[in-house]
Amino acid sequence: MILLETNLKFILPVALLGVVVLFFIYRMYKMRHLLSASTGPETSENTLVLTDANFDKTISKGVTLVDFWAPWCAPCRIQGPIINDLANGMAGKAKIGKLDVDQSKRVAAKLGIRNIPTILIFKNGEIVKQFVGVKPKNILAQELEKYL
Repeated sequence: MILLETNLKFILPVALLGVVVLFFIYRMYKMRHLLSASTGPETSENTLVLTDANFDKTISKGVTLVDFWAPWCAPCRIQGPIINDLANGMAGKAKIGKLDVDQSKRVAAKLGIRNIPTILIFKNGEIVKQFVGVKPKNILAQELEKYL
């Protein structure tokens, strides 16, 4: 009987810990699966897909807003549709683009992008405003209007 009590005092906490660990492993798997389900930059017809090759030419003239993102970044997936909506609303006024920092490492390194999502506004190739983190459409639109 004493042996059974000792075993229960040991087995129950270990079993409970095992269940908790398995739960967190499952949740991490599900989160990773959801984040990697779509690896492309979901863009609208007015959102530019920027790369190391076309970045400098794109930002050189006019006002350009660039969203630095990555497919595995959850806040970036929140910011993405906001950027697309902004691109549709600002069509013809300003250029709106997205740059995947995993695919275009040269530009991200040159600009010192350390956190994502980072949003930079360029006017004639010069950075005029920087945002880090998810920002609402109205804030981004107000800032763009200042530089048009």
